[in-house]
Amino acid sequence: MEQPTYTAPLIIQRADPYIYKHIDGFYYFTASVPAYNLIEIRRARTIEGLAHAAPRTVWRKHESGPMSQLIWAPEIHFINDKWYIYFAAAETTAFDDNGMFQHRMFCIECANPDPMVSEEDWIERGQIETEIDSFSLDATTFELNDNLYYVWAQKDPDIKGNSNLYISEMENPWTLKTKPVMISKPEYDWETKIFWVNEGPAVIHRNGKLFLTYSASATDENYAMGMLSIDDTADLLDASNWSKSATPVFQSDLKHHQYGPGHNSFTVAEDGQTDLMVYHCRNYTDIKGDPLYDPNRHTLVKAFTWNNDGTPNFGKPVPYNYE
Repeated sequence: MEQPTYTAPLIIQRADPYIYKHIDGFYYFTASVPAYNLIEIRRARTIEGLAHAAPRTVWRKHESGPMSQLIWAPEIHFINDKWYIYFAAAETTAFDDNGMFQHRMFCIECANPDPMVSEEDWIERGQIETEIDSFSLDATTFELNDNLYYVWAQKDPDIKGNSNLYISEMENPWTLKTKPVMISKPEYDWETKIFWVNEGPAVIHRNGKLFLTYSASATDENYAMGMLSIDDTADLLDASNWSKSATPVFQSDLKHHQYGPGHNSFTVAEDGQTDLMVYHCRNYTDIKGDPLYDPNRHTLVKAFTWNNDGTPNFGKPVPYNYE
């Protein structure tokens, strides 16, 4: 069967992209905006339609306080008949004593079936607290066997690097129920280029397994995706049950000028069957200043296949077909 293809890049200057296909048939899109100052949602009947859909702002950063700076990586989820958006925010753009940004994780909720009606429909559920009060970001959630799980990236002051990956079961969509369990930390050469980073987790459930992709290293051309996997019958909160790929599963393609692909999410194509990976990427390496403030990480969408052993085959980043 021929795989669907989409305009590449699909949406310009939108990093950390997340696409969710809802039961109403619409695709909902969230991502970091270049100014890092608000959260917007786009909606369309098709993936391609998201490129032309008008964004609706649903939340704006505070004037001061913990949710006033650097609004990063919003994800929209639908849990127990309500909408939730998870995101990271900071009180300042300054670094802390460890040389890190000062983000924490937050959640907003909307009970209106239409999450795009008005900003007033969204209420703040506040910070999602973990055992360590430290740099944390890139939260995602998924359900398995009627349990809700939360996966995120966080700095442990006792572990070298910027962030590790953790999992916990949730009491409700904004409260952790169980002790956080670290399931991955930067350890391989390709995870520790310039910065020691594991971040941007995304989960897909297929073939009796959960596959958890994540992004590693600095956010320039070194950025690459790794993957953890676990049987769906195993205890997800036992770190020893997770297997980690020793090599990247998705990385820069110098031939086609695709650099630093990562911070992905998963959705399904219009046919309801073809699995899609959503990610951001740049088409150049000459970045002025901090790569985080370079706006040209664009959203791309690509279909991927499955290997005979049931693992995903993401192939290579999609070459740009539109400038």
